[in-house]
Parts: sequence; structure tokens; C-alpha cells
Amino acid sequence: MNDTALQYVLVALVALPLLGAAGALLPPPPGLKGRGPDQAVLRHGVTVTGAVLILAIVLAAGFDHDHPAKMQASTDVSWIPALRIHFHLGVDGISLPLLVLTALLTFLCALYSYFHLPAGGSAKSFVALLLLLETGTLATFAVLDLMLFFLAFETVLVPMYFLIARWGGGDRERSALRFIVYTLLGSVIMLLGLLLIGIKAGTFDMVALATDNGSQLGHSTQVIAVLAIGVGLAIKAPMWPLHSWLPDAHTAAPTVGSVLLAGVLLKMGTYGLVRIVLPDTPGGIQTFAPYLAAFAVVGIVYGSLACLQLARQGNGGDLKRLIAYSSVGHMGFVLLGIASLNPTGVNGALFANIAHGLITGLLFFLVGALKDRYGTSDLDQLAGRTGAALYGRAPRLGGLLAFAAVASLGLPGLAGFWGEMLAMFGSFKPAADLSRPAYLVFTAVAAFGTLLTAAYLLTVVRRVCMGDKETAELRPALADVRGYEFAAWTPLAALTVLAGLWPAALLGLTDPAVRSLLGGH
Repeated sequence: MNDTALQYVLVALVALPLLGAAGALLPPPPGLKGRGPDQAVLRHGVTVTGAVLILAIVLAAGFDHDHPAKMQASTDVSWIPALRIHFHLGVDGISLPLLVLTALLTFLCALYSYFHLPAGGSAKSFVALLLLLETGTLATFAVLDLMLFFLAFETVLVPMYFLIARWGGGDRERSALRFIVYTLLGSVIMLLGLLLIGIKAGTFDMVALATDNGSQLGHSTQVIAVLAIGVGLAIKAPMWPLHSWLPDAHTAAPTVGSVLLAGVLLKMGTYGLVRIVLPDTPGGIQTFAPYLAAFAVVGIVYGSLACLQLARQGNGGDLKRLIAYSSVGHMGFVLLGIASLNPTGVNGALFANIAHGLITGLLFFLVGALKDRYGTSDLDQLAGRTGAALYGRAPRLGGLLAFAAVASLGLPGLAGFWGEMLAMFGSFKPAADLSRPAYLVFTAVAAFGTLLTAAYLLTVVRRVCMGDKETAELRPALADVRGYEFAAWTPLAALTVLAGLWPAALLGLTDPAVRSLLGGH
């Protein structure tokens, strides 16, 4: 497919969910009326997100895989000439996998919601917010102008706030408020850093800035810019100790909100580090890289210890909260790979981004299904004294939960293995100007974190999936995987296996683009 055709595909990919969000608020056309207004608008959501997924697949198929470092499907139109802001879109080997992941997860969430809409506000509002969220996330990964990146980055906050506050459970309003306050404060600081780079360099164009590789920015300017931008991106990542909004948001969010929050929104922070900070301010990130690595490994251990505490019997740990804390640890590996400042580590970080989106998205789907069946996600109530015996009561559900758990702990042959291994390899031998002894310590701590990860995930599997036969027989019958759940979960499980067995498919896209962003090294 020629580049002009790909341009139209990429523009349509970003614009279609926004148009769909507006359309969700209108009366349904005759072909989508269904049995009632709620079913009609939910069918509209499935149709629009399905069309977006098809466009993402067409974009991936037409992408020139022989030149993944080249920015393709580029559209560059002056938008606000006085401020030198352009409507600039494009895709390369770094952004393409994230666009496809976003389109896939949003479609699966829309499909799941069609059969199982969470209680709360109206279906029209739910679908409109879901599509607006997809618009913001897709735009974040597609835009190539710093100001457009900021606008797209902020667009996702409003729909996610309302998804938590209106359709969530528990202390949803406080959790939603905490989410919006944390991320907005970080975004204000990030905006100052983006403006500093654009004004000092004379352009907001991300391609030009990456090509320039910071030559127009003094060292002090780069240090200030990295500090400002890094705070906003680190909150979204989420990096310890700026992560505290995440467990509350996940615990309160509806199932699809948790899936998109973990699977897509967290990736926006780490993507910004790779796309903006590494190429535009190489001197500044080199100054802060050891600190970023230190915070990353603390987050790995902290997240795992928190999960171990929640998994212990008698502690009343919430399973959704446990998976949220696991994200702090897994995203720590992503940050460690980025902090290595070498191609191996950064490629590992990008691979771990995709793997985490697939695996943790599946985990949140499964935990949501358990909560629907049991009426709670409290681990003590789920497991009881001797275990929930899920293998005996709902074998397919139990098998999927065990599969997602071992994928999350990094079992070789599944997607979770490659990203974390490459991130540690990158940390083992970081960029030449970084302290290797310090990074060897970071690598050792991260390796210890993988043991802790295995410990808490296997504890969860033992308590939820296992149990004596008598327990399984005495408890009421439990519904196994339903048809719509099978349809929503199977692609995530299949891609987890595929990425684990064929990592070159993803690394072949990211590696040339990463080397280009790092200055060809």
C-alpha cells in the first residue's frame, strides 16, 4: 500500500472513534436499533471499535516492515501558524504496536460491555466515553507535535474519570478524584517542559527534534525539561513513589476501565519517555537515568511485596488491588529498560509494554468475571479457608487464570518473559557513560523482584484455583467461561503465546526505530 493511502488510514483511525463518540449520543439509525435503545448504542460501540481495529490491521499490513525506523503515513498540516503548531501524524515501528494494541483492547472491551454493561450511568454515556478514551489514546501514539501530544495525553483523563466515578464500585468518587488530581498536576508540570523544549529549539515538531538530537538545547535546559516532562510521564507510568493513585483507581474502576487503564493508559507515560525524552534531551536523561533506574527497581520490589502482603490468608486483600500493585512492579521493568539508555534495554521496555497490556488486560477481565460470580474480589472471601477450588468448579476459568498468572510472572515461551529479560540485559550493560557497578546492583535487585513476583502469583493461583474435592462439591455451582467472555479473552491469550514464541515479530519493528532515536548507536 502506498504512503498516501496509509495517510488516509491513519487519519481515519484517529478520527473515527471521535465521530463515533458524537454519534453515540444521537438517535440510532434503523439498522442498529436492536431490541432497545441501550442495545442499539452498545451495538454502535462494537461496530465503531471493530471498524477502528480493522483500520489498525490495515495500517499494520500496509506498513513498510523493511524500513520501520522511517516515519510512515505522515500527515503534516499547519494548524496554528502563530504558535508553529502543526497537525502532524505519523507511525513508525515504535508506535505501530501500541496503536494496534489500543484498537484491539478497546474493541474487546466494547464487545464485553455489549453483553455485560456495568451498572451506573446510561449506555449512551458509557459508549461515548469509551470512544472518546480510544480517540485520546490513539492520538497520543500517532501525533508528532509536542502540543498535540499534550492535548491527546489530556483527552483521556476526562472519560476515564467518569468511567470510574459513574460505573465503578466501592469508593469510586474519591478514587476518580484522586486519579484526576494526580494526573492533572503532573500534566501541568509536563506542559512547562514541553513548552521549554519547543521555544528553545524553535519547533514543536517531534521528528525534527529527534533528528536534531538536542543540539539546539543547552545542558541546563535539557535537565530542566527532563525533570518537568519526566514528572508528568512518571505519574502516568506509574513510577514509585508517584503510583499511589493507581491501586485505588483500579479497585474502584469497572472491569473494562481497569483493562484499558492497565493495558493502554499506563503505556502513554513510558511511550512519552521513549518518543520525546530520549531523543530530544539526551544530555538531560543521561543525568537522571541512574535515578530513574533506582526508582524503577524500588518499584519492582515494593509492588511485589505489596502483592505478597495482599495475597496472604487473613489479610483481606482485594484481588483487583493486587493486580494493580503488580502493574507497579511490571512497569518498573519497563522504566529500568528505558533507564539503561541502550537499544537492548529500550527494546525490552517496549516489548514489556505490549506484553503487560495483553497479560494484565486478560487478568483484569478474569478478576472481573470472578467478582461477577462471587459478588466480591476479596481474596479471603473468594478462597475461603481451604481454597476456592476453581479448577474443579469452573475448570476453563481456573485454567485461564493460571495461564495469565504464569504469563505475568515471566514464564519462558510466553510474552512476559522477553521484555523483562531484555530490560535486565540492558541494565546489566548500560550505555557507556553510565555507572556499570550501580546498574549491576539495579539488575540484581530487579532479578530478586522476579522471584517475589513468582511467589505472590503462585500464591494467588494456589488459593483461588486449588482446593480439596469436598470443598468444590459443597460449594454452589459456578458458571464457567461464557461465550462472550471466550470471544473477548481468547485473542489476548493467543497473542500472549504468539509474542512469547515469536518475539522477532515485535522486536524487528522496534529495534531499527529505537536505534534511530538513540542516535544510531
